[in-house]
Amino acid sequence: MIAKIIDGNEIANKIKEKIKSEIEKLKISTKKSPVLASIQVGENPASNVYIKNQKISCEEVGIEYNLIKLPENTAEEKLIETLNNLNIENSITGIILQMPLPKTINPKKTQMAIAPNKDIEGITPPNLGMLIYAGINPVVAPCTALAVIECLKSTGVELKGKETVIVGHSEIVGKPVTLMLLSSILESATPTVCHIATKNLKEHTLRAEIIIVATGVAGLIKGDMIKEGAIVIDVGINRVPIKDEKGNTIIDEKTGKPKMKTVGDVVFEEAIQKASFITPVPGGVGAVTTVMLLKNLLHLWKMQLGEKDITHTLLK
Repeated sequence: MIAKIIDGNEIANKIKEKIKSEIEKLKISTKKSPVLASIQVGENPASNVYIKNQKISCEEVGIEYNLIKLPENTAEEKLIETLNNLNIENSITGIILQMPLPKTINPKKTQMAIAPNKDIEGITPPNLGMLIYAGINPVVAPCTALAVIECLKSTGVELKGKETVIVGHSEIVGKPVTLMLLSSILESATPTVCHIATKNLKEHTLRAEIIIVATGVAGLIKGDMIKEGAIVIDVGINRVPIKDEKGNTIIDEKTGKPKMKTVGDVVFEEAIQKASFITPVPGGVGAVTTVMLLKNLLHLWKMQLGEKDITHTLLK
């Protein structure tokens, strides 16, 4: 069996078009525009790339992107004050705090200062807690977790009762994905949560009809750990050295440093021989994640505009 590739870019583009259409209609009817306030403390090359991509994605769907840059030596109290001011600013629809932060700033403490109704990442305690009541109220949710669900839905496979093993228990992927899969809106799969310290991990993954991996450990899940016909969702993004046929690291002649490539937590070449569907890295879950940021912002904007009929965040 050769797995079908879950094309994250294709999924993202379809969702982006729907978001763009909805925003255009709301702009006409309300004479207003949604605005995303992005806060960056200090300079970080990876963060700069992420910000650039965020800005492009926002502009493509009609969202204004307002970047607020603070110096590296910004005090935690000053950052929280900035967040509080954005919380009460009516022109700001959503807020995102770029990571990483300087070591002198507590990331969880500052993220918790973001008002839940402007938390487009879905990471504040009130929004995470609302996932428990996902069958009752519309909510925002962590973007990567939402991207996982979108990738699963794209397969057309019924999730009801499916034996699902989630490897990783982070606040932004493992835990929220588990709650989402238990939701009656998704017909309630049967999730089991594992992690890198789980004993006999292979025994768990071999019985799974769906495997979701988010550990940050390159090559953790190998082909012999996957049940024939399982759906494999690889959330990992890891940079590893490129090897030659003899297993030696290839050195870049210009820089003198190892040549690198991006891989997931799953050994793709082996997994594709066993799975029915699989997400590639790159081009899988990551491609959908940024669009989920836009979806969350649209959802919050509708709430701020007083709309009553809002499609649940787990639904298309």
